[in-house]
Amino acid sequence: MLNRRFPVELAIGLVAGWMSSPEAVAQETIAIVGATVIDGNGGEPLADATVVIEGDRIAALGPSASTAVPDGARVIDGAGKFLTPGFVDTNVHTSLYGAGFGKHRKENAVFYWERGADIALESAQMHLKHGVTHIRDSYGQLPQLVEVRDAIANGHEVGPRMQVAGNIVGWGGAFSVTFSLIADTDLSLWEEQFSDHLAQGAGEDLMDMYPEELRVAINDYLDKGVDFVKYGGSSHWSYPTMIGFSPEAQRVIVEETHRRGLVAETHATNPESLRLAVEAGIDLIQHPESLAGRPYSEALLGQIRDRGVICAMIVNKITGEAWEQHLADVAAAEKRLAGAGNAEEWGRLRRPVPREKTSFELRRDWNALGHGNAMRRQNAKSLIDAGCIVTLGTDNFPAADIQFLREPKPIWQEPGIGTLMAIEGLVELGMTPSEAIVAGTRNGALAARALDDFGTIEVGKFADLVLLDASPLEDIHNIRKQAMVMKEGKVIDVEALPTRPVMFVR
Repeated sequence: MLNRRFPVELAIGLVAGWMSSPEAVAQETIAIVGATVIDGNGGEPLADATVVIEGDRIAALGPSASTAVPDGARVIDGAGKFLTPGFVDTNVHTSLYGAGFGKHRKENAVFYWERGADIALESAQMHLKHGVTHIRDSYGQLPQLVEVRDAIANGHEVGPRMQVAGNIVGWGGAFSVTFSLIADTDLSLWEEQFSDHLAQGAGEDLMDMYPEELRVAINDYLDKGVDFVKYGGSSHWSYPTMIGFSPEAQRVIVEETHRRGLVAETHATNPESLRLAVEAGIDLIQHPESLAGRPYSEALLGQIRDRGVICAMIVNKITGEAWEQHLADVAAAEKRLAGAGNAEEWGRLRRPVPREKTSFELRRDWNALGHGNAMRRQNAKSLIDAGCIVTLGTDNFPAADIQFLREPKPIWQEPGIGTLMAIEGLVELGMTPSEAIVAGTRNGALAARALDDFGTIEVGKFADLVLLDASPLEDIHNIRKQAMVMKEGKVIDVEALPTRPVMFVR
């Protein structure tokens, strides 16, 4: 039988339509011919390559001149285009999680309480819409997340593969001291129930346990079906930053998680809490650039690098449009603070009283002038320069329905596009485009402990692929110019995502 060659647009419609049929049992063979392959390993790209996909995996890869296209294969013309692995985001929040530090999250959570799974699916699909084929949800509603994860894995819903952690172990849920600095003396019944729903029995009580009690509690939580464990090595807030668990307690959490063959990671945002977590044997640090406004010591950088701890950085909040906004905010603050200290201006209003500023005033000025954000950016560069394993952990979340927002959420934390902006930001921080792609693909799979299955374009791995119209090695922003997204051998109809809109519009 002759091979049939289709343009990318027609191939997407035909393959996605066929795959959506519930009667489809086996996937047909697909060949992407003529594209330049950027395999995610960081080596030289392979021009005019052919990639053959059989079922959900890559069956053959090589120069088009020497790689046969099987008879009957559906051929996608990749001439002039560039093929990368599907992208991976190791720190997202797809479900409702309540208060945070903005009232709108509570209102949104109340309004959408019974649609938690729908929102998690929608947010996950927005990642896939932008070529993110695997996500790790590190905090959210565990029952709803498990429901969506399993529905995608079973083929009942379209979406990226998901790994879920549920609660951040040791924190008490959205309306708690540990998460939001909210005292429990005046909570509504709903707020208490919602916090318990998020904590899933792995909340603040665990901080007060003896190690032998903690070992039992962690195993009870692991039995709920989590894919990895994230624990509060420090408090959620940034000042003062409290250490969450003793060194022995942290070792218990890590040991029991590893005993199940799962990844143990932490939120630990000052130097000592992070050091203790690293020494406890964690595999990954979420937002390691956040260090209570302090720079990294060479000793701590060395520990992280030498132990191979993965650094999942929120790059999208300290680069690109977010950094431009930061600079504008700093300039405005400098102007305001300069005016506030103008003795002549004060003299027209009231008699000035010379005094030293309090430590509280100095801290407010420090924050207004963006020193913490600037230090996060510098720490991110330090981790990269030290040779640490870096990947993406964007903290992307679905925010709230527009009816509860006074201002739109920043685009750099929108699901999907925020992940692409983080990859772009790695180049801004000093990586080459090739290194940034490795960070957003191979290293993400490493964080998921699934490098044998995805993260690079290699024979035997899942066919998680993104076909681009222009070279990302020439301009990293070309990762946005996506001609096709494929997950596990299926061409995704990205225009149809999300399949059941709740808060996003197609």
